[in-house]
Amino acid sequence: MNKQSRIILALDSTDIQSVKSMIKITEHEIGIYKLGLEFYLSNGLPGVLEIQNTFPDIDIFLDLKLHDIPNTVKRSAATVAKSKPRFLTVHAAGGSEMIKGAAQELPHTEITAVTVLTSLDEIALSSMGLPADPLKLAVDLAVNATKNGARAVVCSPLEVAAIRAAVGPEITLITPGVRPGSAKADDQKRVATPKEAISLGADLVVIGRPITESPDPARSAKEISSSLK
Repeated sequence: MNKQSRIILALDSTDIQSVKSMIKITEHEIGIYKLGLEFYLSNGLPGVLEIQNTFPDIDIFLDLKLHDIPNTVKRSAATVAKSKPRFLTVHAAGGSEMIKGAAQELPHTEITAVTVLTSLDEIALSSMGLPADPLKLAVDLAVNATKNGARAVVCSPLEVAAIRAAVGPEITLITPGVRPGSAKADDQKRVATPKEAISLGADLVVIGRPITESPDPARSAKEISSSLK
């Protein structure tokens, strides 16, 4: 694995063998792998543990985006404690007590607060009756989350500089919605290139399809990783 890599590779698959294959292909360029809802709902905690047992040196970004009443999130966080993920995502919009509960249950995991999904833009936010400015909303959510135990924040590249200024240097900032210049935006709306995201203050970037759907995932991972040095 590459501990210096700033890429989190999103393994958005339900098939555990496909996930293992992609890790094996890319592990020399990647150090952190994202297992999301698709994987977890199909394979559960045993699937996460199987991945970790097969690749004991990698770090896991467990992207469950927990969002419920504080007691439910606290108990849910406790169920994944055995897997010792490096990161576990919760929705920042769940509020102070919810975030505190998750952080208390997993003191050695970086509880990671998701601010505003990169698939949402001003029109989408306004249609839901939310503040139409994603920048202000993301900053406010990030500040509240980190005051209540979150040690990492997920935000769009377009908000990362403002959030860095608001939360300081100790918080890990992670940006999805990054695409190499030649890649399609797919369902992302607030996007930037990986290099732009890092230059704006991100610590790590989440990348999926530009690598996993590439004809040569290892080469794509190496090229993107090299561009961030």
